[in-house]
Amino acid sequence: MPMPAPPAIALEQLVRRFGPVTAVDHVSLAIGRGVVCGLLGRNGAGKTTIVKILTTLLPPTSGSARVCGCDVLRSATEVRRLIGYVPQALSADAELTGYENLLVMAKLYDLPRGVRAQRIEEALALMGLEHAAHRLVHTYSGGMIRSLEIAQSTLHRPTVLFLDEPTVGLDPLARQTVWQHIARLKESQSCTILLTTHYMDEAEHLCDEVAILDQGRLVASGSPQALERSLGPSATLDEVFTHFTQGEAEVAGAYDETSRTRHVADRLG
Repeated sequence: MPMPAPPAIALEQLVRRFGPVTAVDHVSLAIGRGVVCGLLGRNGAGKTTIVKILTTLLPPTSGSARVCGCDVLRSATEVRRLIGYVPQALSADAELTGYENLLVMAKLYDLPRGVRAQRIEEALALMGLEHAAHRLVHTYSGGMIRSLEIAQSTLHRPTVLFLDEPTVGLDPLARQTVWQHIARLKESQSCTILLTTHYMDEAEHLCDEVAILDQGRLVASGSPQALERSLGPSATLDEVFTHFTQGEAEVAGAYDETSRTRHVADRLG
């Protein structure tokens, strides 16, 4: 009898310290394949640190992190082949067209020359950018830029996609557009998506599961609906979030994070 496939993401007693500050404090979490999971928490709760560990950008202090069974330390190269990553910071080149940005990424992912054009056309269609493919990115709206960045990260058909604050700085209409594209991406490519967000309506709309962090610790996880029911028949996800994150946040590097977020919001706006 074949062994079941490992979870898309598995954290076991994960710890990350920055000097005397513990940013991630013995977090254990498993995320199944094909699931959209929202990582929620206030600034400094450890969300981006966990994403950076899972994308091999930051080593854990102790514990383990695996992507599809591959350890992020021992099998970092294999993990990078399996994932796509859209950071908070802008990753599209404003002086290139949308098509040119995608072509650069196709080459970086070492896609065979014979499939590059088809993959690019498919990515543009999936993200609704066919009409703007040959426009310079500095003429794009904020929502179009985010959609292009998601398209860039999925050219190689990743098994797991990481989205760090995918709609930060976007107006409500642009946020709705990005939501639609993320939902279409899940349906069309069946990838697991881990996203961080401060927007509870975004988590409610997109996520099959959420995991709530407070001061580096995992304090709650489950479907948004189950967590809401745990507080009462009329509870909202905002109330769930408040209930589990009432302590005073111990924020490390908050200035840099705030500066980066405002910079992204300013450019997308």
